[in-house]
Amino acid sequence: MILLHYTAMASAAEARDWLCNPASGVSAHYVLARDGTCWQLVSEGMRAWHAGPGAWGATTDVNSRSIGIEIVNTGSEPFPEPQMAALESLMTGIAARWSIPPERVVGHSDTALGRKIDPGPRFDWARLARRGLSIRPRPAAPGDFAADAERFGYRAAPGQDEIRLAAFRARFRPGAEGPEDETDRALMADLAARWPADGGRTLPAATAC
Repeated sequence: MILLHYTAMASAAEARDWLCNPASGVSAHYVLARDGTCWQLVSEGMRAWHAGPGAWGATTDVNSRSIGIEIVNTGSEPFPEPQMAALESLMTGIAARWSIPPERVVGHSDTALGRKIDPGPRFDWARLARRGLSIRPRPAAPGDFAADAERFGYRAAPGQDEIRLAAFRARFRPGAEGPEDETDRALMADLAARWPADGGRTLPAATAC
């Protein structure tokens, strides 16, 4: 998978240096600055500790199954054009090298329900979908939201229904509020039908480092 994050730090250099500091206990394959500057910190074939505990479908060790991109953003600002253009170029290369389909591009908030909210509701998922680097659902016959969400990949613990709904909306219905509705159910039904998690494939784990 490709896993997208924001750094929640104001400075690109600060984020890069923290991820390179052994005391941080975290790492990422790439850091992407606002002006499009990109640093590779970990080889793509090696395991980086960017996802923490979490899951996507049958994948429970997300760190071993994903390439992590840390996008410099505080979480409350737009993602500038040079940064998005650089991200698209970076993702295109990664996806080609590792045969990663657009449905295997996810956010940290998708895999770590209740723990992480990045890349946040201001991230332009629709733009990535228009370029074939992510997915965008269209309304289908509404179904059971929880069951379809599980099939699509969201692994919610008991009591996390609202958190899962918020993560889904941040990505696919930014700005939507209130209780789960027919639009949520219609979009999730399409996601589950067209892009069930893992697609029946068994993926090799990355090399530990």
